[in-house]
Amino acid sequence: MNTVRVIGAGAFVPSRAISNARLAAAFPGWSAERILEKTGIRERRYLWDIDAQGRAIAPPENDRPVYPASNTDMCEVALRRALTQSGVDARELDALFLVTCSPDELNFNHDAMVLHQRLGCRADTFALVIDDGCGGTPYILDMASKMMQGGRFKTVAVVASSLLSPQLHPDVYTDEITPAPGRKTLNAYLSAYVFGDGAGAVVLRADGKEGEGILASMSGNAHAELVIRRGGGMMRLPYQGRTRPADLAFVVDGLRVAQSYSVYMRQCIEAVLAERPELRSEVKRYYFHQPNKRLMEHFIAKAGLPRERVALNVDRYGNTSAAGKLILLAEDLEAGRVRLGSGDLVLVAAVGANVHYGAQLIRL
Repeated sequence: MNTVRVIGAGAFVPSRAISNARLAAAFPGWSAERILEKTGIRERRYLWDIDAQGRAIAPPENDRPVYPASNTDMCEVALRRALTQSGVDARELDALFLVTCSPDELNFNHDAMVLHQRLGCRADTFALVIDDGCGGTPYILDMASKMMQGGRFKTVAVVASSLLSPQLHPDVYTDEITPAPGRKTLNAYLSAYVFGDGAGAVVLRADGKEGEGILASMSGNAHAELVIRRGGGMMRLPYQGRTRPADLAFVVDGLRVAQSYSVYMRQCIEAVLAERPELRSEVKRYYFHQPNKRLMEHFIAKAGLPRERVALNVDRYGNTSAAGKLILLAEDLEAGRVRLGSGDLVLVAAVGANVHYGAQLIRL
């Protein structure tokens, strides 16, 4: 069986920092102080700016003069950086999987196909958009690594992204929905407070020796609406007369997220460490999904994990959904906290909406 290594990682995070004060003014609900108190997030990064009323400010129709200005653009930057670090030419890729729930266009694998074209991939390189959120990255890493172990692919890129800023509008992100009959309504403003923009990428290669690369991997499914977005599909088109503004928002069910995060994250961690229990104390860095800083702090303490080994940037970038784990890894590699080829042991784990979850134990 082929051993799958991580041979490169890259990330893109916008430079535009959006303060709690700006969001509290644009989307009334919590004060800036309460946003910080409840989430631990001081600022988040947006690709597009917003005006004083909370409306996204679109770039020119031809976005190239202000590149990057779209989801595909962010993914391209991240993937090119990962390819450069790995020393891999894009024509060597056998597959390109893009994990996102915020593509530039919904249908026909648009963003993955644009990446395929821009990078000059081979005609037979698979290019797919995977519609998924926070748990989607380790879920797809598990799928891709198992396909590679079986010998179908040798070199694969997994890209993940989150792009909230173009969706922002006061009519959408101050509206509310009822998650289920008898449940308390949920307001969309919480999502405006917590999410940020960014992209990350990794390049995988099936050529490792035993004892290196992905040592253990898992993924799974459950069923719960942790984040709700009802619009965008055939059942709630705007002209059908049965949509409301919040149907276009990503609405976080904060209570359900808080109740389920620790359960699934512990399940993910224990599942991959169960295969190699002797390595538990050797894990140098943990790359987790970061719903918000307060929930992260609670989980780290409850799980008894060494705080200094858990990578964290949600207080500065916001919740970057599927991209977050790959951004953390790329930043650690750039800073020299972990190194490719060093034998450093890292653990990736996440859970996300609907519910997908997964984890990998990786020797770099």
